[in-house]
Amino acid sequence: MAVEQRGIELVSQQERYGRPRDLLFLWSGTTLGIFTLVYGTVVVSLGLSFPQAVAAIVIGNLLSFPLVGLTSLQGPAVGTSTMAVSRAAYGPKGARALGFFGWLNMVGFEAGGMVLITFAALALLDKAGVHDQGIGLKVAVILVAALIQLVLPLVGHAAVMKAQKYFTWVFVAMFAIMAVLIGPKVEITASGGADFATFTGAVALVMSCGGLSWAPLGSDYSRYLPQNASRKAVFGYAALGGFVPYVLLMTLGAAVATVVKDAGDPISGLPGALPGWFTVPYLLLAMVTLFAVNTTDLYSSGLNLQAAGINVKRWVAVVADLVICVAVTYVAVMSDSFNTMLNTFLGLLIIWLAPWAGVYLSDWLRRRGSYDGPALFDESPASPYWGHGGIRWSGMAAQIIGMIAAGLCINSVAFVGWISQAMGGADFSIFAGAIVAGITYLALELVLKRRPALQTAPDAA
Repeated sequence: MAVEQRGIELVSQQERYGRPRDLLFLWSGTTLGIFTLVYGTVVVSLGLSFPQAVAAIVIGNLLSFPLVGLTSLQGPAVGTSTMAVSRAAYGPKGARALGFFGWLNMVGFEAGGMVLITFAALALLDKAGVHDQGIGLKVAVILVAALIQLVLPLVGHAAVMKAQKYFTWVFVAMFAIMAVLIGPKVEITASGGADFATFTGAVALVMSCGGLSWAPLGSDYSRYLPQNASRKAVFGYAALGGFVPYVLLMTLGAAVATVVKDAGDPISGLPGALPGWFTVPYLLLAMVTLFAVNTTDLYSSGLNLQAAGINVKRWVAVVADLVICVAVTYVAVMSDSFNTMLNTFLGLLIIWLAPWAGVYLSDWLRRRGSYDGPALFDESPASPYWGHGGIRWSGMAAQIIGMIAAGLCINSVAFVGWISQAMGGADFSIFAGAIVAGITYLALELVLKRRPALQTAPDAA
């Protein structure tokens, strides 16, 4: 229970512990949550039939969760966080911008979780007879939830890994009971459904709230594994740990949406599909699963804040992050605009996440998974990752071009890109962003690699 002092600094071989299969429990405990269930209901709310929703859920998760496995491979090999490894592609200063985006990513999900925790707690208080719920009570609930939320991320990696292992078994049992209770009421029909454009939007939604959004956290939790840990096991356990719960719970959420039309509201809507006696256990389950998800988010957001160039200790970053999260939660709770904020946030995630994934994986392939750990933290021109002025412009240019490509192909609540409009609303933003950024990065690296040879050719002659 000692507070972990290490941030993104390299983990020495003497401090490594654990086995690859620990990642299975980490990601299962993180993804077995009410949020995942709600994502399934949102897919159906787009207009998809149940069979279409299941297809979108399987395809979206099959395409996205391998990213979590791939970004977990660098942890044992290098011994640092995912965003710190990004310095190889973007340079030590260029990667700060991506670290900041990664931090915003985590804060958004943390705030979403805190809002739902607050709503669930208020619903429990209402059932206990506390009906007068003014601003003072809401603020008190938010603060108490924040103090509870602070414990595990503050203590650190070992506590998070241990807690998520036990959470997994509890969550599996509770969601199995939910499936049994809801199953007989489900109305599975192939009638109706959405067009191809809407289906692509559903796949993009599944990917953005699933493996794509979790990918920047991969090495944050695998970095303590021994360097000789099996690469296949690291990849497999990390990918399956998220893929299986997401497919099962999102499918359950889609099934619930056939029973309760406002199932997208996990506090006042979704419980309508459950027997009255299970409402209180469900609300408690909702709160605990949301605390579990936020634990993973909050731990990594502290690391991302350091990767963004904020020179503070990890525990200070965690506390500061939670303070900001509480402020965002207060605004969301008081404005009653949670659903709109969440949908806008998920849509805009794609703009930077997809290109980042394309650049990160292209750099990993180009280097054949080999990184110089100490050099990643060398912020001097002597570093092989320095680039020009601390920025590797091949990575930054590829990121910007990929973001433009993703923006042109997106169909979100915030806006619809020109290419998406021309294609009848189809959303290929993730594929466009990742592929364009990845190819651009490799092409620019090839040009830069050949340039010195062209310059020295006359001298050699």
